[in-house]
Amino acid sequence: MTVFRGRVLAALLCAAALAAPAFAQELEVIERTLPNGMKVLMVPRHDQPTISCGWLARVGSANERPGITGLAHLFEHMMFKGTRTIGTKDIARDLELNKLQDEVQAGVREEMSILREKQRRGEIADMMDPAARTPRLIELLARFDALVKEQRALVVKDEMDKLYQEQGSTGLNASTSQDRTFYIVGIPSNKLELWAWLESDRIANPVFREFYSERNVILEERRQTLESRPGGTVDEAFNAMTWMAHPYSWEVIGWPSDIAQVTREQANDFFATYYAPNNLTAILVGDLDPEKTWVLLQKYFGRIPTNPKGVPEVITLEPVQPAEQRMVAEVEMTPSVEADYKAVPAVHRDAAALQVLGVVLGGPPMMGRPGMGGPMRPPSGRLHKALVLDQKVATRASASFRGQKYGGLFYLSATPAPGKRPAEIEPLLYAEIEKVVKEGVSDDEIARAKNGIRVAWYSRLESNSGIRESLAQAESSGTYKDLLDAPKRLEAVTRDDVQRVAKQYLVKESRSVLLTTRKGGGEGMPRRRPGGPPPAAVPAPEVKR
Repeated sequence: MTVFRGRVLAALLCAAALAAPAFAQELEVIERTLPNGMKVLMVPRHDQPTISCGWLARVGSANERPGITGLAHLFEHMMFKGTRTIGTKDIARDLELNKLQDEVQAGVREEMSILREKQRRGEIADMMDPAARTPRLIELLARFDALVKEQRALVVKDEMDKLYQEQGSTGLNASTSQDRTFYIVGIPSNKLELWAWLESDRIANPVFREFYSERNVILEERRQTLESRPGGTVDEAFNAMTWMAHPYSWEVIGWPSDIAQVTREQANDFFATYYAPNNLTAILVGDLDPEKTWVLLQKYFGRIPTNPKGVPEVITLEPVQPAEQRMVAEVEMTPSVEADYKAVPAVHRDAAALQVLGVVLGGPPMMGRPGMGGPMRPPSGRLHKALVLDQKVATRASASFRGQKYGGLFYLSATPAPGKRPAEIEPLLYAEIEKVVKEGVSDDEIARAKNGIRVAWYSRLESNSGIRESLAQAESSGTYKDLLDAPKRLEAVTRDDVQRVAKQYLVKESRSVLLTTRKGGGEGMPRRRPGGPPPAAVPAPEVKR
């Protein structure tokens, strides 16, 4: 057993004591590892008779490749389909139907290959157009639909959710990001064994029923959340441009052609690789007895075999960007300008200084649970003061840093005031960067920035679920010890550090710029870009189930 202790605040910091906590308590994280390699993090907190439970698979869209993009997110869906004992009325026939669907889909892929070649040669315009289907493809799809209909008659829909609800549990859900997939639920503390049985069963004995039809569900989710949103496909294209080589270049939900063609065989290989216990971490925060909890986890999760091959390392490094990249788009939405600079991963030694710089320029970070939003304090960063209050050329101006496991971005963005164009606002953003590079920042700005970051951190650590989410975020980019060491790294940031990282990372050659102008002359819709720029100290956005 390893017990790691870190000083954390239990209350907001006051302006009279910016450099010190109002009062502190010990956050005790008990770490243990099962013989099969599964890590367990336990945080005893006895304020209420509940436990915030979760298990983290260290896999996200960064672990995919062209051809299977979106597969990590697809698994988020598939893990709620049940097991050999949950979610079906007849497991034997259920498995037979899975096999029959696989056989039909093999024929479908053959026909799709023919259509893909026809599209490549210009014989058809769109291989996905129903009018382009071959007679054999039409027959195969009809046979497949019949198999799906039969299987749906056997499915016990949402049985896992119902089992949890009947026992007083809440918030069963999951999320996928570039670096992780996280499965969560809140339970009464006397139902811990139920959680251990259910969760270990869906890792040990999953049945990916309705696999192929679920691909269509994801395609519809993509249409609703990305393609139908003003600027959604522009944001996707900009992100793909920003990351030249790294798998962060595609959205978590994946490319539609990959989603539509991924196979169960590919999914099974993906699951065997990334959902083995030596790539998982269980996180339990709340009213628990560590020793009794450990016995339960050994009993249930300890039965799952390890993956002796381990997880393939993500080895593609983003090359040094040789020149500024620019994209200009016309969209029926509010005009805006955004500049994204290549920065560093979340665990890099310069991450804390970039985070402080983000707050100095953009104002205090969002409070509340990670990824869930929360109240915003009034804007107070340099960009807001210069562009919105003083020059009155923008209605919004912000900056932030987001570090992830394998890389990071520093964001600048602004919305022009009426009568102003994005191209007019862009150089004003850079002017504020130049001031930091040449003149640095004040002691007061550093102190206020650190205070704002502390407030956001510690407000999230007030609840069991907030601690659970914070630990999961730390584990997805490094280890939980990085979370506990964060206050020390923040305190070590100096004025010279902030000036140095501005000079080192916020250079023209490393930035990608998006100018969005209004299409059609109307007022347009406010811009909402998933993935950036998020408030400082808030983890990367995730796709929710």
